[in-house]
Amino acid sequence: RHPLATFFHLFFRVSAIVTYLFCDWFSNSFVACFVTILLLLSFDFWSVKNVTGRLLVGLRWWNQIDEDGKSHWMFEAKRVPTIAASTEAEARIFWLGLIICPLIWTMFFFSTLFSLKLKWLALVIAGISLQTANLYGYIHCKTGGQKIISKVTSRLFGSPDAPKRQSRRISEDGTEEHGKTGTR
Repeated sequence: RHPLATFFHLFFRVSAIVTYLFCDWFSNSFVACFVTILLLLSFDFWSVKNVTGRLLVGLRWWNQIDEDGKSHWMFEAKRVPTIAASTEAEARIFWLGLIICPLIWTMFFFSTLFSLKLKWLALVIAGISLQTANLYGYIHCKTGGQKIISKVTSRLFGSPDAPKRQSRRISEDGTEEHGKTGTR
């Protein structure tokens, strides 16, 4: 169990949302509010990407740029079941936080746009971008692992419609890395 990781998975996310909603009540400085919320969003992005995803659900993603300037998204999933790495409640908290928060920031986008508070628009777009990048990465980690499992089972049972090859590595610690190449 990882109660501290679960706490910080939600703490930075909820703090950024609450600060965005009530910042005008506590401070008249737009810059102070903007910087505070952006720092909370950045802390959230880093902690979810590098710590809580690995501890709570056994998934990790990152982006590499090779010598040619091509961007490669790398996805890693532990080979052991995710339930062994954490409890099912922690996994639910992870996925609910990962899905609900980008939806909230999207609602903030439309409310900011329609209320013509355009100075907040850059911050809301940053919130959507950071939250959606984590969601995108972890969805690909989860579905990428399923594609590899289906590829292995199709080889065992001789299915003619086996999925296309996907690059992957297995490291010493039993984790499996698979990548998807994209250009920037």
